[in-house]
Amino acid sequence: MSSAATQNTVVNGVSLDALQKLVESVKADARNGLAGFHARTRWTGGTKSESTTDSWTIGAESKPRGYTIRTDEPPELCGGNTAANPQEVLMSAVNACMMVGYVALAAIEGITLESLEIETTGELDLRGFLGLDPTVNPGYDTLQCTVRIKGDGTPEQFRRIHQLVQATSPNYANITRAIRFYPELVVG
Repeated sequence: MSSAATQNTVVNGVSLDALQKLVESVKADARNGLAGFHARTRWTGGTKSESTTDSWTIGAESKPRGYTIRTDEPPELCGGNTAANPQEVLMSAVNACMMVGYVALAAIEGITLESLEIETTGELDLRGFLGLDPTVNPGYDTLQCTVRIKGDGTPEQFRRIHQLVQATSPNYANITRAIRFYPELVVG
């Protein structure tokens, strides 16, 4: 940590003391760094769904959450346009996860941020989703992400932070690397 960062306990809204405590805890015992997340999604009619996050675990401790995320589709995709659609939520989740990295890494460097914005875009070919052409990917072939960052850091510091975010962001890794996914069907 730079001397500028150690003089401030909180930078960009991040407690450097809490971050250092977490790092030391995980260094002391890797099991302290195991974080488990859970979401339950239920259909609420039409193309709408509601996901809840009741709890998460860190190390051996379960912590309460209690948040709700609603999704719907635009009318052109047979929805009621009452909430963001799953693709927008996916992009938002990747952006938000990466944002934590930019903010925390800037704080560690003692960089005060003035603004930070991440914009992700992608285009789906609905022929894959609609099952019209089995050769068409129902998902994204590419996504484009633009990060706009401003603060009292140097361009070199921001480039280094940018590279570190790509190396350490869980959702960046989830979307850019294949992960194993085991769907199980329970009928009734």
